[in-house]
Amino acid sequence: MLKKFSIVVAVIIAIPFIAALFIKQEYSVITSMEINRPVNEVFEYVKHLKNQDNFSVWAQMDPTMEKTYKGVDGTVGFVSAWKSNNEQVGVGEQEIIKIDEGKRVDFELRFISPFEATEPAYMTTEAMGSDSTKVSWGFRGHLKYPMNLMFLFIDFETLIENDLSQGLDKLKLLLESDKSINTDIIEPIDH
Repeated sequence: MLKKFSIVVAVIIAIPFIAALFIKQEYSVITSMEINRPVNEVFEYVKHLKNQDNFSVWAQMDPTMEKTYKGVDGTVGFVSAWKSNNEQVGVGEQEIIKIDEGKRVDFELRFISPFEATEPAYMTTEAMGSDSTKVSWGFRGHLKYPMNLMFLFIDFETLIENDLSQGLDKLKLLLESDKSINTDIIEPIDH
C-alpha cells in the first residue's frame, strides 16, 4: 500500500515537470502608436533613456526608487540603473546597445532582483508623413524550464503589451501636447 502511494505521489509531482517540457520558454511583444510629430524629433526623444522616466509605466511604479546613470545618454553604452524596495520594480539596469540613427534603438534590460534575467528591448520610429511618426516598442523575454510552467497561469505577453501601450499613450500625449518641445534635451520629470 505504501509503495503504491509513493508511486502516485511521484507521478503527481512529475506531471508538471513533464508538462513544462512542452510549454514555450520565450515570448515576444510589440506595440505601436502613431504620433503627430516629425520622425527626427520623435527618435531624438526616444533614444534618450532618461526620457523613459516621463512615459514608461515601469519607471513610474515607485516614485521613491533610486536611479543612477552612467555614460552619455542617447549614445551606445549609456546605462540607466534602478533600485526599489517595491517587488514589482526591483533592482536592475538598462543599457543602450545599438543605435540605427533615426530608425531604431536597442536596449539590454538586466534584471537583478527579485529575479535575474537579461532581456532585449527596442524602440523604432518610421515616418508616416512629414509630421507623423509610427513608434513601435518591442520586448522579448523568456522563462527557463521549469519556471515556464508560469505561462499556464500568467499571460506575460498581454501584461507587458498593456504596459508598453500605456507608455506609448503617455509618449504621444507628451510629444503632441507641446509642439515647441525641444525633444533632444528633455530631462526626466522629478517624482
